[in-house]
Amino acid sequence: MNPGPVITDDRVRAALAGPDMCHREPEFSELLTRVRHKTTLAAGGDERHTSVILTGSGTSAVEAAISSAVPADGALLVLDNGHYGERFQHIAAAHGIRTRRLAFGWATALDLARVEAALAADPELTHVGVVHQETSSGMLNDVAAVARIAHKHGRKVIVDAVSTIGAERLSLAEDGIDWLAGSANKCLEGAPGLAFVSAARSAFEGLGGAQGRTYYLDLYRHYTAQEKATAPAFTPGVPAYYAFDVALDLALAEGWEARHARYTALAERLRAGLEALGLELLLPPGQRAAGLTAVRIPDNSSYAELHRGLRAEGFVIYSAQERLARDFFRLSTMGGMTESDIDRFLVVLAALLASRV
Repeated sequence: MNPGPVITDDRVRAALAGPDMCHREPEFSELLTRVRHKTTLAAGGDERHTSVILTGSGTSAVEAAISSAVPADGALLVLDNGHYGERFQHIAAAHGIRTRRLAFGWATALDLARVEAALAADPELTHVGVVHQETSSGMLNDVAAVARIAHKHGRKVIVDAVSTIGAERLSLAEDGIDWLAGSANKCLEGAPGLAFVSAARSAFEGLGGAQGRTYYLDLYRHYTAQEKATAPAFTPGVPAYYAFDVALDLALAEGWEARHARYTALAERLRAGLEALGLELLLPPGQRAAGLTAVRIPDNSSYAELHRGLRAEGFVIYSAQERLARDFFRLSTMGGMTESDIDRFLVVLAALLASRV
């Protein structure tokens, strides 16, 4: 029940056992092209958009987007309401990018008026960095509203959609997202090891001529290789491509709306059961994403005890991070979970809590 890597479909898992393949052969070029196209569709792109696939975690895509998209004379407005908002700040600092950080507080909704005021006050801010789902708390941020404000002031938006793309509403074309960073192994239900950045073709082309801050994560280097030569810039994780190709087929066939409804039904079933057990949820209903629920650890237990007892019954839960770690744990409803999984989890959890009284 951790938010990625998720439980995958048997067809995705089977695809990992595909044949050994040289990444410089035509067969891999065809696979790469298919995966890029399907990824762009999953990100809500159209013929104006494309995607670059990276071998790495979701963080590699976020870092590639920040380090490549923000120009040498640019600066980044960081919207921080949790661990992954903070990560924007840390990544930008590692690359010497000037930032202004708006700290709203963990598990606190974004104040859009403050965003607009910050952009109006500092014309040198060229980009805004925002997390779609702040996985440290499960909070869903209104990135479409952030994009509208940014574009009103002539700025670009970098969205960390690592834990939402595929199951929450987000669209390159409809929302005007300038740079979208995602991962294969969360709501798209692929295997871990691949990440991607999706944007307008013109945006990728516009990176040409700039001095890259990194070598391996230089988006223009990857875009040029994948778009012009239909080949990876470096040796890719070929088995993860096999799996992602199948996972994207399943995601596109289901559609984000249906997957969102499936995750939401599981989350509501889980949350109702948790509250029936007297457990406190971190966020109010209107702020919760479909894929994650943060739960207060009961007074008579600890995370270590809950993890140990639940794992013994086949359930892996996830600790909260940093300032929330002492008081909360997290439960994901991403991936191939079922209602019967949720029901059995609640029975096991109830028995475990009763044994602690």
